[in-house]
Amino acid sequence: MAVTRGLWPFGVFAALFLLSPLLQAAVLPQDRADLMYHGYQGGGVSIDGPALMLRKKVGQTVSLSGYYYIDTVSGASIDVQATASAYTETRHEKRVGVDYLAGNSILSLNYAQSDEDDYNAKSMSFAIAHDTFGGMTTLSLEAGFGDDTVGRNGDDSFTAGVKRYNYKLGWTQVLSSSWIAALNMQVDLDEGFLNNPYRSVRYRDNTAPLGYSYQSEVYPDTRNALAISLVNKVYLPYRAALSFNLRHYQDSWDIRALDAELEYVHPLNADWTLEAKLRWYAQGQAEFYRDLFDFANQQNFMARDKELSEFSNITLGLGASYALPLWSFWPAAKPELNLQWDHIRFSYQNFRNVTITEAQPGQEPLYRLDANVVRAFFSLYF
Repeated sequence: MAVTRGLWPFGVFAALFLLSPLLQAAVLPQDRADLMYHGYQGGGVSIDGPALMLRKKVGQTVSLSGYYYIDTVSGASIDVQATASAYTETRHEKRVGVDYLAGNSILSLNYAQSDEDDYNAKSMSFAIAHDTFGGMTTLSLEAGFGDDTVGRNGDDSFTAGVKRYNYKLGWTQVLSSSWIAALNMQVDLDEGFLNNPYRSVRYRDNTAPLGYSYQSEVYPDTRNALAISLVNKVYLPYRAALSFNLRHYQDSWDIRALDAELEYVHPLNADWTLEAKLRWYAQGQAEFYRDLFDFANQQNFMARDKELSEFSNITLGLGASYALPLWSFWPAAKPELNLQWDHIRFSYQNFRNVTITEAQPGQEPLYRLDANVVRAFFSLYF
């Protein structure tokens, strides 16, 4: 359940797809259909599945959008392997959206629903983007609300809820004929059952064969987060583009994070476009995280989820797109193929590999993880 939400990079693409008016204020997005396959492999976990996306204008002022996605998760991550066996589950996600063009503004309304065996999520958001100063400046505002239900497989008596609120502000500025910059801020307010019902923490126990035992994680029931990002896109004289993005994150659990991304897009000719990116991310640990606690119930809140530990990762991404020949039976359609591959290396500073049982408790090797993400698209613009 938590693995799916934490490692699913397709969510970024979907957000851009459905909220693209925020990037193109006062102009409705182009009609398009996308068929995509997404695959993730890493850390003992496999996630893959297809997605179908569609956007279509209705008249001159309305654009409708939607997608349907299925992903299958199999295996078990390192922090689950110690206390549970591998598993397989399938998640279905559906989204619908409508964008309305009103003068120099676009109003957007989106609804999403995600269903798993042990987790159901519903969310709704409203956004407005306003184009001003002759199209040189775009101001955007978004508010969203989510209502999640958490379950636990094999335990019908367990159920819990999560409420999620998020607010976004954006300022996009055309600085020159070749330079566009954007400053974005997002506030997330979560309350309810925020931990994974399957994860455990370990604590020293001299009576246990391995020298430690396990108990369930306990998290605070609120989490407030703030993220600020700066995006710069520069168009180069030979039709290429270079992007440099910075993002800072902090939350009430005392996690501080910074990531930087550099992306280069280079058209080879009218048909082929290549792209490459390099991304670096680093974060500190949550205040109630420890890899090994001294004794049971040591603190009011206790976590050993590696995503709350101190770690960093670096991503190398490559991509290529190819504009297919036009179809004689539908001249207005523009078909395109796109393939993207990311390799991600995670390095954890205080999360240890407990599958190495020969080491003393707390002296196991630090965990490392290599993951590969593949996305293949067939897009049709019309």
